[in-house]
Amino acid sequence: MGTRLPLVLRQLRRPPQPPGPPRRLRVPCRASSGGGGGGGGGREGLLGQRRPQDGQARSSCSPGGRTPAARDSIVREVIQNSKEVLSLLQEKNPAFKPVLAIIQAGDDNLMQEINQNLAEEAGLNITHICLPPDSSEAEIIDEILKINEDTRVHGLALQISENLFSNKVLNALKPEKDVDGVTDINLGKLVRGDAHECFVSPVAKAVIELLEKSGVNLDGKKILVVGAHGSLEAALQCLFQRKGSMTMSIQWKTRQLQSKLHEADIVVLGSPKPEEIPLTWIQPGTTVLNCSHDFLSGKVGCGSPRIHFGGLIEEDDVILLAAALRIQNMVSSGRRWLREQQHRRWRLHCLKLQPLSPVPSDIEISRGQTPKAVDVLAKEIGLLADEIEIYGKSKAKVRLSVLERLKDQADGKYVLVAGITPTPLGEGKSTVTIGLVQALTAHLNVNSFACLRQPSQGPTFGVKGGAAGGGYAQVIPMEEFNLHLTGDIHAITAANNLLAAAIDTRILHENTQTDKALYNRLVPLVNGVREFSEIQLARLKKLGINKTDPSTLTEEEVSKFARLDIDPSTITWQRVLDTNDRFLRKITIGQGNTEKGHYRQAQFDIAVASEIMAVLALTDSLADMKARLGRMVVASDKSGQPVTADDLGVTGALTVLMKDAIKPNLMQTLEGTPVFVHAGPFANIAHGNSSVLADKIALKLVGEEGFVGMKCSDDGEGMDCGTNRRVRGWQLLFPLYDAKDLYL
Repeated sequence: MGTRLPLVLRQLRRPPQPPGPPRRLRVPCRASSGGGGGGGGGREGLLGQRRPQDGQARSSCSPGGRTPAARDSIVREVIQNSKEVLSLLQEKNPAFKPVLAIIQAGDDNLMQEINQNLAEEAGLNITHICLPPDSSEAEIIDEILKINEDTRVHGLALQISENLFSNKVLNALKPEKDVDGVTDINLGKLVRGDAHECFVSPVAKAVIELLEKSGVNLDGKKILVVGAHGSLEAALQCLFQRKGSMTMSIQWKTRQLQSKLHEADIVVLGSPKPEEIPLTWIQPGTTVLNCSHDFLSGKVGCGSPRIHFGGLIEEDDVILLAAALRIQNMVSSGRRWLREQQHRRWRLHCLKLQPLSPVPSDIEISRGQTPKAVDVLAKEIGLLADEIEIYGKSKAKVRLSVLERLKDQADGKYVLVAGITPTPLGEGKSTVTIGLVQALTAHLNVNSFACLRQPSQGPTFGVKGGAAGGGYAQVIPMEEFNLHLTGDIHAITAANNLLAAAIDTRILHENTQTDKALYNRLVPLVNGVREFSEIQLARLKKLGINKTDPSTLTEEEVSKFARLDIDPSTITWQRVLDTNDRFLRKITIGQGNTEKGHYRQAQFDIAVASEIMAVLALTDSLADMKARLGRMVVASDKSGQPVTADDLGVTGALTVLMKDAIKPNLMQTLEGTPVFVHAGPFANIAHGNSSVLADKIALKLVGEEGFVGMKCSDDGEGMDCGTNRRVRGWQLLFPLYDAKDLYL
């Protein structure tokens, strides 16, 4: 045993030091040895090889009973086992770094040091969130809820005063992070006999372990638990009864206390003994264990009364072993978390269909099925709570962070559903795609995902109608799918028209202002200083001007930088609207008095024909989308050189408008199987596919044996769609995934 353990035990008997200012740590940090209590300036492990003499490790007020060597052996075994299990987990998952969070309301750092030392020995990370002693219940719960949603944290323990251990506080913990086993769910599983599926109270488990390791046969013994409350009382009773003991729980003020103490073979103290209770009530030779809350909070000093009998006294042992068993629970929590992250067959609750004859209309079928909550669906397919952003009850956006989490997960198989015979009403590609994944998932129990484009409101309100599928193969709710969804198309409309406005505004200002006035507007004085922005430095580099100080540019360089000299006749960037409005196909803009006669002919396109929609479908990250948006060519200058969004300086603004649109939308089919709805470029002017990001996330979520069905609109939504265009549409995708699995 290393030098740290006896030093920690020695600190348990020292008078408490004046508290320092409370600390508040929010970022998980690597466990450190802390102030281990002097001795040996080296960094020996808590459970190392060297151990000082017993006389050095025990103070004069230390009770008799077990020897430190026996006690150390138990703790060493627990920590070593935890360390070995963690090492095995990290061999297969090198990036796995489990974190234990401890919320402490108070100034006493004794338990903090013990937890840090044990965590370091086992190889865990640990973070303490230190709150003031007078923290309210609401403040404690607020911290608990933050930890619940922090995916970096795999276990949470509370070190707070007993009056704060209310049901509201305890049950705010997520059961899967409750390494102290205090929530109703963990206690219920323990009582029911499912100890392997829950976390057992480390304190209660430490009591049992110490007794059994000391050679005490618990079968038939009379156990008296005195002064315990809540989860500790329930856990102790349950564990003792499982060992065949006759267990009774009693409070200090009970009238029969003296007689019960005389009869007991083993007494477990769950709270400090009142002064009016004489020690003589406990029979000599009785085994006594002290696991009171005051002791576990590190509030036992040498001045407190001690019990000296021939029996086993385990005050120090309980606190140290309980801390070690908490580490063991922490490792188990990390193992369960890793198991949940691995690919598995979904335990999907599929919705039952009730086919009718004659078959009702699509909208009647859609409204006749009640979709399950989207957060339930997300959990079923392996998404974490912090990886989704819920919009209402039936749709959610999925954050791109899931790709980083699942980067080592093998991709599933890619199924492309396409058609080459365009008709005014479509060919049924969406219906086939949805029917395929419903059959695979709901009827064959195979993980599968459908990836569809978001429909434009133009065709939706035209002769073609919506794109949710048809009959009993639909995405539901149909109305939300076909209309606004989560506003992605509106974001594209806003970004597209912002860029269009920037083009005409730039032409107006360049035609009405001097070079100096333009330069002063582009690089304004802020607190008396001019500075180029990052995008302006990129433009200077593009122009061959290698300067970073705005005051050093020559007049020629100022003119070259400030003027784009856009040729209005070459502008290819049009305004868009997601409505079929034929009277906006050709318009004249700039007829207001403030435009000073600078008018020109322009037009509106349908929103999904915007190049921004094509960028959204092809991008693979926010940074990639920003780069693609910046490279979009909107016109040519008067010398024939292309003018881009970067030249106009609006790339950042476009990206901000699209920051939520880049996240795929999660919905479900009539049978409750998952669907990604994302992007929707028209196939007669673009590739006609849903987004690359939606496909990549779906391929990770289904796992190696799963399938992703993606509808590819090679036929286009209108005319002018030759064979060459159709081929480029679906062939564009295969190099992205290297998954030439199936083409329907």
